[in-house]
This record gives sequence, structure tokens and C-alpha cells, in this order.
Amino acid sequence: MVLGVLPWFSAGCERERFSVDDGGVKLEFSADTLTFDTVFTTIGTTTRMVTVYNRTGDNLRLSTVTLAGGSASRFRMNVDGDTSLTARNVEIEAGDSIFIFVQANINPNDQTTPFLVEDAIVFGNGQRLPLTAWGRNAIYHRRTETDSTWFAVIDCERWDHTRPHVFIDPAAVLDGHTLTLRDGDELYFGDGAMLVVASNAHLRVLGTEETPVVFSSLRHDGWYSFLPGQWQTIWFYNYSTGNVIDHAVIENGTGGLRCYPGAQLTVTNSVIRNMSDCAIIGQAATITGRNLLVYDCLAGLTVLRGGSYDFRSCTFANYWTYSTRKIETVVLSNNEIVGGEPVGGALTKADFRDCIIWGTYNKEVLTSELEGYEMNYNLGLHSIVKGGEWSEDPLFSDPYEDDYTLQEDSPAVGIGYQFPESD
Repeated sequence: MVLGVLPWFSAGCERERFSVDDGGVKLEFSADTLTFDTVFTTIGTTTRMVTVYNRTGDNLRLSTVTLAGGSASRFRMNVDGDTSLTARNVEIEAGDSIFIFVQANINPNDQTTPFLVEDAIVFGNGQRLPLTAWGRNAIYHRRTETDSTWFAVIDCERWDHTRPHVFIDPAAVLDGHTLTLRDGDELYFGDGAMLVVASNAHLRVLGTEETPVVFSSLRHDGWYSFLPGQWQTIWFYNYSTGNVIDHAVIENGTGGLRCYPGAQLTVTNSVIRNMSDCAIIGQAATITGRNLLVYDCLAGLTVLRGGSYDFRSCTFANYWTYSTRKIETVVLSNNEIVGGEPVGGALTKADFRDCIIWGTYNKEVLTSELEGYEMNYNLGLHSIVKGGEWSEDPLFSDPYEDDYTLQEDSPAVGIGYQFPESD
């Protein structure tokens, strides 16, 4: 029995010693300041991480690692697994490191503009690592437990234009109502959230070149600022008419705009980007597009079951890299497979004038025709189309860096999306 404990006893004697050194030791950090992008009040951020290095040749034990703001701090941290407000006797071996994970959660106040929240992680040796976050108050749209519907109801008449709106759940503009958004309005959507415009409802987006209306994802820290698929879509239900979107940025969702049969939409001077599915879907709908830039989407435009479509001065660019792409940028069809069977509808018009349809496929337009239904489309109205009659590289400046301006010798000068003139 004695022999059985000797190896353990010997190993215990050989444990490496840690010196408590709250002065004289210089730690190194993977960041000078841990910064959080916009944090909406009452909604915590994603977790940020900082690495703390012990570059010395000695094992180190810090007596404390804590937040300067104490229990009143709007930040919370996890020090190498310790979630206490103050971590004690934190050990870092010579030449080794530890991880500290930090979240921010900011209380609401009466400010309508972003405000700075600051704190610091304080180490036992006296060093400080600053923490900063920009807080924003917002109007929140949540479905309540007493709602009999699957969406939150938008109060269009009392829409607040002074603060961003955050959608936790799907929300709807109900029949008989019109939601009017104006320059500077910002709408942010969480996972699974969407905006639904009912059959007898209307959406009017009236942004400006300087301050477009923004439809974006709730999370914007790090790579989430351009990650597709973080929310759902703007969905125009059957026979929703008179919808207008002018000067908007729609980004980081599953699908940008989805129009059901009979829906009518005019979208102009807008950018749709970073969609994990299709930027614009029309199902027997009527869509007019002017001066649009659509990029970094799995597909740019999908027409199903016909309808009427008119696009001018639009750029549909597809350099998708997030996954394997298995569909062309533009799909034009007078049918749709429903329950395994094709359902047809007349494609009365699909005109593309002064447009660019380009990407990494040899051919970027796919057509699908069901006999017995109209199939009218025109890609040759002074438009550059990959694999079409005029298939000449438009020479984007740097599409893999999201720069779709045209090089000086581009054959597409004067067509496609017209970028605002820079100051």
C-alpha cells in the first residue's frame, strides 16, 4: 500500500513553484484596448477575448485580476475559467499565457446618440487593460407571450425615428397600415427575425444618398459585420402593392427582398449585400429596379412563376466565397416546383437595360421555361451579361475586396450601378 502512494508523493514534491509578484513583472497583452462595436442597451455583446502573456522566465502568480468598476461595471469577464468578479491567485507559467473573455451589457438611458462606456481590467502588478464600448439606446420589437400571432405588430403611426429599432422576433406591418421610413432610420434584426408587409399593407423607405435607411444584422462585432445569414428577409406578402424602397442598404441576411404573387415593389438607389440565399426573389410579382448594387449573395435575382420585372442601371455581381455556389446569379423562370410538380405563370417581361450581370461562372443567367406560359425576357438592352451576347469583363476595381467601381478602361463605363460621387 505504501508503494502505491510513492509516485503521487514524489510528483507532489516536484510541483513547479509560482512566485506571487504584484510588482516588477511586465505582462503583455494581445490588444492594447479591448474594444466593442455598438452595443444596444439591455442586449449583451458577443464575447471578446484577450490573451495575457508571461514572457519572463519565472512562473507568476497574480494576487488579483479584477474590473476597475467593480460590481457597477457594465463589463463581465472570465479569467481562465474563473467568472468571479475578482479572480485571485491567477497562475501563469513562464513563457505561457492565459485567456480572458469579456462581455459588455449596457443599461438604457435617455440619449439618442451613441455614448461611450469605459472600464479596465486591473492586474495585481498594477497594469491596466482598457475596455471600451459604444452604447446605443433602441426601440425593441418582441413578440409577447399573449400574442396570438407568430410576429410582433409594428405601430406604424408612432414609429420613433430618433433611435434604431431592434427586431428580436419577426414583425409585421398589418393590413391597412403603411410603415414609412426616412433618412437615417436604422433597423437591426436578430437571428430568425424578419420584416413582413401584409397583403393590404405598404412599406415606404425614403432614404437619401448621404443617410440611407439601413436594414442589417444585430451583431456587428468582428467578422459579423459582413457575415451573411444572420437574419431572415423583408417579405412582401401576396398583393401588397405600392411598396417603395429608395436609398437603402440591406445586408447580412438570408434573403434581401422576397415578393409573393401579386406583390409590387419599386427599389432604387440601393445596395443589397451579404445574403446567404438570394438577394431578390420574385414569385409572380412586379418588381422595378433602378440603380441597384447586388453583391456577395449566393444568388442575385430569382424569378419564379413569372411576373413582370424591369431593371435599369443595376449591377448583379457574384464572387461568392462563403460556400460552394450551385446556381447562376440571375434565374428567370415562368414556373416553380410545388409539391414535386411545376406550377406555371406568365413571365410577361424581364428587361435588363444598361445592367451588368457578372461573376465567377462561365454563364451567369439561367432560364427555365414551361410550355403553355409566356416567357418574355430581354438581356440585350445594352447590358453586359456573362455568357450572353455582350460578354465582356466589366473590369471591377477589386471585387474580392467589395470594390465594384470600374477601372478606367472598363467597357462598362456609364452602365450598371452609378456610385455616389465622393467628396
